[in-house]
Amino acid sequence: MKKLILITALMSILSTSCTHLNNKATSDTNNGSVSINKRKILIIDGQNNHNVWPKSTVMMKSYLTESNLFEVDVYRTKPTWNGGTHPEFYASYSNSSNFDVEKPQMDITFTPNFSQYDAIISNFGYKTAEWPTQTKRAFEVYMESGGGFVSVHAANNAFPGWLAFNKMIGLGGWGGRNEKNGSYFYYNEDGNLIENKQAGKAGTHGEKHELQITKRTEHPILKGLPTVWMHTKDECYGQLRGPAKNLTILATAFCPKDKNGTGRHEPTLMTIRYGKGRIFHTTLGHDDYSFESVGFITTFLRGVEWAATGQVSQIVPADFPTKYVSRKLNFN
Repeated sequence: MKKLILITALMSILSTSCTHLNNKATSDTNNGSVSINKRKILIIDGQNNHNVWPKSTVMMKSYLTESNLFEVDVYRTKPTWNGGTHPEFYASYSNSSNFDVEKPQMDITFTPNFSQYDAIISNFGYKTAEWPTQTKRAFEVYMESGGGFVSVHAANNAFPGWLAFNKMIGLGGWGGRNEKNGSYFYYNEDGNLIENKQAGKAGTHGEKHELQITKRTEHPILKGLPTVWMHTKDECYGQLRGPAKNLTILATAFCPKDKNGTGRHEPTLMTIRYGKGRIFHTTLGHDDYSFESVGFITTFLRGVEWAATGQVSQIVPADFPTKYVSRKLNFN
């Protein structure tokens, strides 16, 4: 795996006081060192219409590991799809049992032990092949029992016919989703949340461009962040729809019509409760330059910690983006 170019800003993102962690730190009285009971995280991937996925898995794992808050594993489907664009990153978490296919294919052996982890991160995407029935049910039980889940970008395109999954992500797009899946939700220019039940397909985006993000509520994931900030070039997901049960929209992105967007403030960062489980849903992360955004890294790390523990201990980086200026950290 290639290493991050660490600069002061990233250290600020990732620095945190051990005493703020959900699991208390324990001191070694012999040498004065402090050990942290890190949260266990699993990234699941292997099939995604966005061919950046082998690299973005490496990027997310690197961000999580460098935070010193998490231990991270990767579980990949044996048949992989669209993984050949970044062979060096694909090789990082593949072995002789993995093989790339021309179209998504079910992995009948896909049986992660979800219960071993505090949170699961999905880096799947549009047209991801269905999971085995027993794996779906195991994931439902894991979430009902208090597990954590993080849906990143196109992960909300997957599994349109899986009712429980649609409840977990709250809002989704593409895959044949329509009014039968639920309403559209967005904010208008007056700052009011709108539920629109009109018929129509779910999921759209215009040209890739920098997004202006607006905070819509107070939440531990957003604590200390500015009300408005800029995010690096990305897709502005719009017309998402779904059950929206126990859904809180944390922040929206404006999708301008001159970029072929909806002209609305669309849900971008969300939390959902499913049973006793916690879900953090981010629509950001189209390509590697989107994952390099300081805003993405900050909200992603905080969202994972919240999904895993219900708390957030991380400070806001000194160079977090401003209302008009985005910030990024190059990943090589």
